Amino acid sequence: MDARFTTEQEEIRRTVRELLLKRCGPEGVRAAVRTGQGYDVGLWAALSDQLGLPGLALPEAYGGVGCSETELALVAEELGSSLAPSPLLSTSVLVAPLILALGTERQRAELLPLLASGRLTAALAVAGGALSTALALTGDNRGAWSGGGRAGGIQARRVGDGWRLYGEAGQVLDGHSAGLLVVAAHAGGYARSRTLLFVVRAGRGDAGGAGVGAGVGAGFMRVRQTAVDETRPVARIELRDVRAELLGVDDAVDVPGALARVGDTAAAVLASEAVGAADRALERTVAYVRQREQFGRPIGSFQAVKHRLADVYVRVRAARSAAYYAAWAAAAAAPGAGGRGGERVGGLALAQALETLRVAAGEGIQLHGGIGFTWEHEAQLYFKRSLIHH
Repeated sequence: MDARFTTEQEEIRRTVRELLLKRCGPEGVRAAVRTGQGYDVGLWAALSDQLGLPGLALPEAYGGVGCSETELALVAEELGSSLAPSPLLSTSVLVAPLILALGTERQRAELLPLLASGRLTAALAVAGGALSTALALTGDNRGAWSGGGRAGGIQARRVGDGWRLYGEAGQVLDGHSAGLLVVAAHAGGYARSRTLLFVVRAGRGDAGGAGVGAGVGAGFMRVRQTAVDETRPVARIELRDVRAELLGVDDAVDVPGALARVGDTAAAVLASEAVGAADRALERTVAYVRQREQFGRPIGSFQAVKHRLADVYVRVRAARSAAYYAAWAAAAAAPGAGGRGGERVGGLALAQALETLRVAAGEGIQLHGGIGFTWEHEAQLYFKRSLIHH
């Protein structure tokens, strides 16, 4: 492994950072999360049109840039640093790779260019908040997490030449605004029980975060849910006799395997994002302790404070190395990259990065004192981001 980044990779990082510094400060983040979409539409358009980020890791044949998961992780680190809310994770990290891996050529040609351009956003819906299980981040994903033929999951029933979906999914990332849903549903009853993925063309949610799908049936409903971290908007999706299209070809797709590969990449990207957030939290805390005085001197001059921040610094450096290695491993294992796909370390890197973010954000709150808890200060934004993963 060559740990050095290429000139192109460093340029991608620099360009994203400069754009976010101009358009995504703390006040911009607060304003964006209050919108119906939950993110700044203008910033998303700039990230899409100027930088091509939604299609960064998609092949050029489908309108993408043709880069790898490594570049996607570098972008995520910058987005995490500013806590910029965007549908990049749900669209480009979770859904687009599934369509690329499992979709028919018609589905790829129709959907991937739209996703790569940013004109269409997407979300992955899994019943019962079992996303980490579905992505094989907490164990084997070949069980009955999609419902297993029982109540409480999402069921798929063949009707004529099509499919109908029944059930409910909660905590769907960007599910309230995504124009396309990929839904994991149980099919086949008890005789041929299996989990398949289905495409639901959901249309756009309204300004209030609730909406019905265009052309999928009156039984489709989605409502934005309250979240601790508002930069991660989530929704509840209700499906009652909703028309859907099977992703890929029946009996010819390895859904658990594809989800596991996407899960490893998603973990690497999330690890980089968490590292970016932890690094910014540490940076802001160091700047504050240099200014805040107690007993006539900056509290940053106290040995105990120095030790605490030095510990966070070491954690951030170690977590960044793990995240970069996980992104490199995911890129090397990708189909067509020449890798054998045997090493999946994204989950380990993610666990380390999330613990680092928890410590960095917690120390930031402690060392900022009472002001760190206030809505006016950005320290609480990083603290809330650290809470949603624990």
